[in-house]
Amino acid sequence: MVYLVGAGPGDAGLLTLRGAELLQRADVVVYDALANPELLRLASVTAELISRGKNMEMPQADITAIIIAKAKAGKTVVRLKGGDPFIFGRGGEEAEALHAEKISFEIVPGVSSITAVPNYAGIPLTHRAHCSSFTVFTGHSDSAEAATALRYEQIAKIPGTKVVLMGTENLGDWTKSLIAHGLAATTPIAVIQQGTLGKQKSVSGTLATIAKLVAQKKIVPPALTVIGDVVTLREKLNWFEAKPLFGQRIVVTRRTEQAGTFAARLAELGADVLEVPTIKLTLPTEKDAIVDCLLELNSYEWFIFTSANGVNAFFDLFFKRFQDLRDLGGARIAAVGPKTAAALRALHLQVDLQPEEFIGKRIVAEFKKFQDIENVKMCLLRAEVANKELPDLLHEEGAIVDDIAIYKTVAETEDRTGAAARLAEEGADWVTFTSSSTVEHFHARFDLPKLLKKFPQLKLASIGPETTKAIVALGLKPALEAKEHTTDGLIAAILKAA
Repeated sequence: MVYLVGAGPGDAGLLTLRGAELLQRADVVVYDALANPELLRLASVTAELISRGKNMEMPQADITAIIIAKAKAGKTVVRLKGGDPFIFGRGGEEAEALHAEKISFEIVPGVSSITAVPNYAGIPLTHRAHCSSFTVFTGHSDSAEAATALRYEQIAKIPGTKVVLMGTENLGDWTKSLIAHGLAATTPIAVIQQGTLGKQKSVSGTLATIAKLVAQKKIVPPALTVIGDVVTLREKLNWFEAKPLFGQRIVVTRRTEQAGTFAARLAELGADVLEVPTIKLTLPTEKDAIVDCLLELNSYEWFIFTSANGVNAFFDLFFKRFQDLRDLGGARIAAVGPKTAAALRALHLQVDLQPEEFIGKRIVAEFKKFQDIENVKMCLLRAEVANKELPDLLHEEGAIVDDIAIYKTVAETEDRTGAAARLAEEGADWVTFTSSSTVEHFHARFDLPKLLKKFPQLKLASIGPETTKAIVALGLKPALEAKEHTTDGLIAAILKAA
């Protein structure tokens, strides 16, 4: 079965629910450069990903042959196409080829750039005070093809808004043709590059001036052009480019499983987000300590969790050994930070102590407020490589602490979406770090001082003191450290600095 799926205009949030469902089921995903590569995160880790190439290097005939071959091999194939498959996407040709081979297919419409990009630029295609129709054509027409050649003498006379796709390279030619055939040189016009994405770039002018303005602003494909009086409404309706983080490219280094909400919040604020996870979790090197811990759960008076990762890793192992949450015993639970507490509450567990900051002295102070901790047996469940300050301070106060490595962070080197390659090639404005391990693994992959030298505008954002220490250890200094050591606090700090 082959599904021709419209990926939408760029913003990953504009993919349809049906498209998302099919990507999750696909054995093979064949995608174009105009499809947002972040959508590939929806595909199974076992799915085969086939790119047509950054500049459409793979000929259409080869693409069609691959789709047919994979389908005949019994695979579920998603052909992911920018925008809508049947609007300037050659989806009709691919569907015809599938029909000829008697291969079942389904067309999944996508949000087209024709309507989405003007929306994100604050330009309504129709408006009761301006027009009640719009016309769409391509500025990349082959005039030698009589069946598809454009008649500018007719287009110039059509009332209403005009939307031009793929017309940037020939902008000077076709704007002159429209003027020559009677369209007023003063007609408002806007050209929008990379529409619906955080790197969207727009320029407005008139039919007579736009080619020069586009050259000055260095607007390049992919771009869409809107012609008509509705362009003047952009001054009032330009909602997307007015977002507080618009134009800021921000790198999220959290694990893929954790990055979602943080990345989505940044994108909601207008940022162009690159998800470049630097770590993934595995079982720790030493497993005997975990076995011993699970055998003597009832001996502990406190379980201490310092991250949501620790919560998830511990209970994944716990439920492989026990069937009943009551087997956890009667120990109290401490959670450092709201995200850690939320992960525990999701398991319907009461959090007895919640230090808000991951600073050893403050955590110990919170325990001492709660009770005398001398000879109190505690189980500290956290990453394999972690700062020794907290257990040392607890020991100094007389506590008996088992420091159990419940998971290990290792380097993430895969780049399924190409985000790491884009960062290395194009740079960014911010790199966010949410733990010392993200700093260390990011540096190992990119050489952080070298990256900062290559892109002087790049700034580092730290979630808290421990993360800052890891940055300083590299001879660097973060541009900011969040006052509240959470992703929300990190976002607040970036908003203040942007």
